[in-house]
Amino acid sequence: MDNLKGMAWMTLAMLAFALTDMFMVFAAREMPVWQILFLFGTGGAVLFGLWARLQGHRWFSPVLLMRPVMLRNLAEVFATVCFVIALSRIPLSTLSAVIQANPLLVTLGAAIFLGEKVGWRRWLAIAIGLAGVLLILRPGAESFDPDILYAVAAAIGLSLRDLATRPVPKSVPTPLLASYSFAALAIAGGAVLLISGGWVWPSPMIGLSIPASILLGMVAYFAITAAMRVGEIAAVTPFRYTRLVFAFFIALVVFDESIDGLTLLGVAIVIATGLYSLWRERQLRHAA
Repeated sequence: MDNLKGMAWMTLAMLAFALTDMFMVFAAREMPVWQILFLFGTGGAVLFGLWARLQGHRWFSPVLLMRPVMLRNLAEVFATVCFVIALSRIPLSTLSAVIQANPLLVTLGAAIFLGEKVGWRRWLAIAIGLAGVLLILRPGAESFDPDILYAVAAAIGLSLRDLATRPVPKSVPTPLLASYSFAALAIAGGAVLLISGGWVWPSPMIGLSIPASILLGMVAYFAITAAMRVGEIAAVTPFRYTRLVFAFFIALVVFDESIDGLTLLGVAIVIATGLYSLWRERQLRHAA
């Protein structure tokens, strides 16, 4: 295993994801959420479907009807809808900070839904991490924005997607799974557009945001897959948090956002407890 290469691939993946978010923010300034989902989903489904085909896999296969795959697609649609709505309504830095709770929520969900054993140390880490999330949200404060709940819902949806991915057989290729998820997004977005209407022709520059986000999404998926294949999971997974560094930089430089001290403290708590949870899980697996 080459951990240095794995760390580099993971960092590249997080940069690509952060840039994808940036272009989605641009798109949301002129296009409705459902149109973004339809275009983003259609492009992603086609490109990932071609990728899977080049690997020798048929798009229409029994895998599509597997229960974990269907649950994963539903969770992906829910998470992405909430994520794009949040991108259009709250600062990118706030959304990115809340999303960092994903590893903690996955650990919590694995204990509740999958029956995984979680010791008191990780339960304590989860509790402290969620307290860090509350510092970011600040419910009850005058500055509380109800739209931030879309970010919370997106984090929950992403965690459910990750939990639904675990029972999927390892023989199912990642590009095929990704293509199914994007197709589900396209169907959901297209269905709402047909009912509600509201198609908008964006300006040329904003119109390029969608293909740019799709291509960056492809880069991110490829890089994260490469990271997991060339490096040890325990070594490369912590580098997922570099996404927050890139997101904060984009938020400050591109969108002129400000990040207050309580948000930074909450983020630090969430990251610290998430890293501890990952380390503890690695220790338990090593002992087993």
